[in-house]
Amino acid sequence: MAELVLSARGLSRRFGGLYANRDVSLDMHKGVLHAVLGPNGAGKSTLINLLSGDLPPSGGQILLRGQDISGWSPDRRSRNGIGRSYQRTNIFPGFTVFENCRLAAQSRTPRALRIFSHATGYADLCEAADKAIGQAGLSARRDVVAGTLSHGEQRQLEIAMVLATTPSVLLLDEPLAGMGPEESQAMVGLLKKLTPDHAILLVEHDMDAVFAVADVITVMVTGQVLESGPPEQIRESVAVQEAYLGAGEPDDE
Repeated sequence: MAELVLSARGLSRRFGGLYANRDVSLDMHKGVLHAVLGPNGAGKSTLINLLSGDLPPSGGQILLRGQDISGWSPDRRSRNGIGRSYQRTNIFPGFTVFENCRLAAQSRTPRALRIFSHATGYADLCEAADKAIGQAGLSARRDVVAGTLSHGEQRQLEIAMVLATTPSVLLLDEPLAGMGPEESQAMVGLLKKLTPDHAILLVEHDMDAVFAVADVITVMVTGQVLESGPPEQIRESVAVQEAYLGAGEPDDE
């Protein structure tokens, strides 16, 4: 049985009288890529924001290895192994790939860096940065200024920055957004490579990519879980087909 890392139990988020998420439960296991699908307004991004701590829940629990972290801040969750990416690329465009990843690694150091010391003198930070760059497939672009990378490479860099914080959980919000076929294929390969060592939650509107990489798929509609199971079950589900046919092309809110 794969290790249970992160769980949501009856998770809800209310804005006034409207529920963006209502009674959502799911489990994330190490070595399992768990994808979340749903039509417009399904509450997928809200779910990631709740799990990462960017939004506080209105009800329910979030458990990290059995410990209730529902009230933890985003930075405390990050320090305890929950890493996330955003729909919009979030990098330092004027810095190199290496510098971006070193800064991400530096955010996890338990000690203050000496103000007159050169950051490259901290071997452990540099090693963590280079390891993350290699994991993300960007070793050949290590010293390139991030703002000159292609869109797909910038998305890879954002994931590399998350990896530099040594997370056990990856919350990925539409990492394939805006990519062409070749870039999408490269990202799918990266996700497959990262899955064995992480518990991954993937929110994505690219259906082909989701069915190519997901071990488990949860489908949400109007903030609630419609169905959850292996890709074959979701593909054949009449309820899922009706939800999409009734709502048009799947996308996020």
